[in-house]
Amino acid sequence: MPHLVAEEPSMDLPVIDLDIYRSNAPSSPAVQEECARAARALITYGALVLHDSRVSESDNETFLDLLEDYFAQPAETLRRDERPELGYQVGVTLENTEKPKCAVDQPCLDVIERLAPAERPLDISGHQPDPKCRFFWRMGEPAPYATQFPGLNAENVIPEDPEIRKRWTPVMETWGKSMKSAVSGLAEMAAVGMGLPAETFTDAGRYGPHLLAPTASDLEKYGTKDTILAGFHTDLNFLTIHGRSRYPGLHVWARNTGRRIAVSIPRPRRDQPGSYLLVQAGKQLEHATGGLVKAGYHEVVVNDKTVSAVAARRRDFPDRPLVRISSTFFWHLSSDYDLTPIPALADQARAVRAANFDLGRDEGGEVEYEPMKVGQQVQNELKHIALLA
Repeated sequence: MPHLVAEEPSMDLPVIDLDIYRSNAPSSPAVQEECARAARALITYGALVLHDSRVSESDNETFLDLLEDYFAQPAETLRRDERPELGYQVGVTLENTEKPKCAVDQPCLDVIERLAPAERPLDISGHQPDPKCRFFWRMGEPAPYATQFPGLNAENVIPEDPEIRKRWTPVMETWGKSMKSAVSGLAEMAAVGMGLPAETFTDAGRYGPHLLAPTASDLEKYGTKDTILAGFHTDLNFLTIHGRSRYPGLHVWARNTGRRIAVSIPRPRRDQPGSYLLVQAGKQLEHATGGLVKAGYHEVVVNDKTVSAVAARRRDFPDRPLVRISSTFFWHLSSDYDLTPIPALADQARAVRAANFDLGRDEGGEVEYEPMKVGQQVQNELKHIALLA
């Protein structure tokens, strides 16, 4: 099994090429090295940039257009698509509903305290709900067994507006399948890079309640510099993947205690097929690796580049809604899967933690990853962010 040591963080996220993995023999040196790079990137940064030649930039643009039109509808129209009784795990979540867990979570507050003052997120101590909307569209494969967590595997909601309705399912499915295929490939690469069989994580996530989960922020209303659109947090799932947003503003933190990185997803060259996508580690991956990979902390804020992008968009597309859409996909492990640290990875996690401590990086108290069903872990996290009573 390869010995994985976190690299020294730089200000650019590593770019991992999924095509190398897909186009060569699993045992080839090129595949083994690229998989090791993927694993090291997740350990060091909790995030990476993934290139996949199959993912179309135009599909992302079509998706962004649809979601801008959807979220430009009146709030009373959107509210018909809410399902609070299901923890908002399908359909729409309106602005000022979802709270950043970190504001009342002591381990997270400790992470902020350990950051250098210049690297800390914008203040979230008031625990105000985020001024963002969200839509959850299920992309899971139905399990061939009765799940213990039916609320996490509910039927999709299709919007009522006739013009949006006829575009909705084909666009959501096209983009969702692209994201799901890309992030599943990265899950295989990460497993290989950690010395595990390629299918370790994808088998565990085969019947996961995967979600195409775009967020929307009204930049007419919330476009002032330093507005927090999504407060400092980690994602509760296994891996999160994003296409490019039309408006910058996402910051990530390397290994939770490093420097804040303003994420910039590169554009493909004109002669280059495919897309670059951002992948972030979530809490399920942290749990499964015993903390070898840490869920990546991030925030979305209005910064100078956001303000510039708003001005350019207003000038160039005056008839389009000024709504920041994130084309986000949450890849989950199956709800009934027994989530427990893989022993060999938990051993390496302790070694990486000790090495970081020797380098002067205090990662705080050791976390105990108790065995539990994935569905229970999800429900625990949803209660923290005020989506489940």
